[in-house]
Amino acid sequence: MPLRSITIFIGVCVMKLPLPTVCVTFNSTDSRSLIQETLSEQARVVFLKDIDAADESARRRQLIDSNIVFCLQPNAELPTGVLKQMPHLDFIQSLSSGVDHIDFSAFPDSTPVASNAGAYAEPMAEHILAMALTLAKKLPQRHQAMREGEFDQLTTTGTLRGKTAGILGYGGIGKAAARLFRALDMTIFAINSSGKPQQGVEFTGTLDDLEQVMRASDLLLISLPLTPTSDRLIGANELAWLKPDSIIVNVARGEIFDQTALYQHLKQHPDAGAAIDAWWVEPFRHGEFKLEHPFLDLPNVIGSPHNSPRSPGADQVAVQLATDNISRFLSAGKVTGLLNLKKSAYPH
Repeated sequence: MPLRSITIFIGVCVMKLPLPTVCVTFNSTDSRSLIQETLSEQARVVFLKDIDAADESARRRQLIDSNIVFCLQPNAELPTGVLKQMPHLDFIQSLSSGVDHIDFSAFPDSTPVASNAGAYAEPMAEHILAMALTLAKKLPQRHQAMREGEFDQLTTTGTLRGKTAGILGYGGIGKAAARLFRALDMTIFAINSSGKPQQGVEFTGTLDDLEQVMRASDLLLISLPLTPTSDRLIGANELAWLKPDSIIVNVARGEIFDQTALYQHLKQHPDAGAAIDAWWVEPFRHGEFKLEHPFLDLPNVIGSPHNSPRSPGADQVAVQLATDNISRFLSAGKVTGLLNLKKSAYPH
């Protein structure tokens, strides 16, 4: 009997696993379609704002079933204690680049958390340059003099061209500002966390090199995150390292400066200047705007209401960058902005 060739077909049943759930907890009315379109093939996107705010149990259930949380102000957006009750929580993405307003003690220790580092770097760099030039050219003083009837056409204005910019915090914002400063042939001294040399930077150091950078700076840009290490980093002793006419631009956090020391420094050095966009007590973080000293009465100070990131389309860019980061996490790509919670945590 001849051998027969027998072919056996084995049917394979392929189970399609459910997509992970991304829960967006901030008010994302203008960005819903952008978030959904970016993540539609990788995740199911739900919006916590679609659930009645009064129905905390429903909001809690939605979160407990989620794998990723996309938030802005988690302390206000999430029910108390829910993050540590989420058995499937794999990743938390912040829309904000600054995270000192977040109480990380409410976060699970083992869950990776990413800030939206550098999301607003380009509009902030433009704001920084505008404020720095305004002070360098003494425009507020000349404007006030003209209001009082003085037309001094022979007064020499200042310049940033060829000067040295010290940048404390050489991340996305610092690098974007440096690109604009280089157009004015400025020399860049930078401080970052590693001290590793950076392209186009004359000197790169860490906070151990703070004195060297401050002494060299004609323009001192503060773009550091607020952490326990940077809180009150600059007081009277440090301000004394600056040149008498150095300009300070702070777009980070007010708390990096001792408020009284900075006020006294600016009063005692009329040729110096400060552009302050980030204040000590602000509505977003504290519910009000309050100062211990009348900075806005000083002729060598200009202020803005922490709106340096606010330019047309900037919020959409920030949402896109954060959503792209979530997409990279879902595809096991390289995630940016990952935080070391022990170093990032700020006392609340």
